[in-house]
Amino acid sequence: MVLVGVWRMMRWFQALMPREDKFVEMFTHHSEVVVAGARALRSLLEGGEGIPRYCKAVVTHENEADLITRDVLLALRRSFITPFDRTDIKDLITSMDDTIDQMQKTAKSITLFGVHEFEPDMRLMADAILQCAEIVHEAVPLLADIGSKAGRLGGLCERITKIEGRADDMHDAGLKKLYERCAPSNPMAFVIGQEIFDHLEAVVDRFDDVANEIQSIVIEQV
Repeated sequence: MVLVGVWRMMRWFQALMPREDKFVEMFTHHSEVVVAGARALRSLLEGGEGIPRYCKAVVTHENEADLITRDVLLALRRSFITPFDRTDIKDLITSMDDTIDQMQKTAKSITLFGVHEFEPDMRLMADAILQCAEIVHEAVPLLADIGSKAGRLGGLCERITKIEGRADDMHDAGLKKLYERCAPSNPMAFVIGQEIFDHLEAVVDRFDDVANEIQSIVIEQV
């Protein structure tokens, strides 16, 4: 009877504990929200009457991502068994959340300054952001089987790093064009444009951080 009671207690206790694969599921859900946020940001940079709607969408997605991040951290505190190192789980979800946090900052700056038109290079950078978001969305489910997916994960992370490098070039080229056009006659327009360019660059940088976190997990697990 004692053994039966202990067995039942253990089954009940295990039912309360998050499954190992639950973390990868939550990473995947978060990545879906980030992709939605990146799409809203890209649409936002088309300008025009849709700006308020897309700004609101970015904020909404950021709030949803925050809730998923909170759930991951809560599950981490409740779990005895995790698919990989606890610190890696925390660092990965935090870096993923930083990407959409920076998208929200971009949208808030646009709202604050009342910007209605955007530079072509800003839209190119938003394209790069969306590409990175989609790559992360492709990568995180593979963490459920790191051993056999290590090569593919490495390739996806390398793609993000290359996109980040190109985005830096877009940032510099766009900023130079903006300066040449606006600095002599409308310096405030240059200052505002520079802020938006810098925010967009920061979003891509945060995706590169995600790629680095994934690479670190692969190195430790393989």
